[in-house]
Amino acid sequence: MPVIDTETDRENLQLTVTGEFIAPPERVWQMWSDPRQLEQWWGPPGWPASFPRYEFEPGGEARYRMTGPEGEVSAAWFRFIEIDEPRRIELDDGFSGDDGEPTEAMPSMRMVVEIEPSGGSDGSVTTMSIRTIFDSVEQLEQITGMGMVEGMTAAMNQIDGLLA
Repeated sequence: MPVIDTETDRENLQLTVTGEFIAPPERVWQMWSDPRQLEQWWGPPGWPASFPRYEFEPGGEARYRMTGPEGEVSAAWFRFIEIDEPRRIELDDGFSGDDGEPTEAMPSMRMVVEIEPSGGSDGSVTTMSIRTIFDSVEQLEQITGMGMVEGMTAAMNQIDGLLA
């Protein structure tokens, strides 16, 4: 299993999910830079994602939908803040309404993705951490109560199969 650690830090309002992959950082980076590859793992099993809009550049936006086994839909968005290929992505992530546009009805959060070589004599092992930063402990508890830890873990655990 690629996920090696999850940490909820209520004091610093953060949730971090860390995975380790048998691939160089540049290959793990492609799992983010190519929306067709991101679609294959971003949603947890049974909730595949689709990204009809994906502007992978600072200031760019993405719109995505995850569709559940009964046809239920969860729509969301990214706004890319910083992209430092192949090491770091900073983005805002939030929920969308039925029209696919951001909604204020649910909180948004900041995500920082860090991709680092972590082993292998040939640099073939990479660690990827996704740190989500919340505005309040209430927001952290609301989102984790909706299953974010389990969903993110299940989603990241699909990456190994895609890297093979």
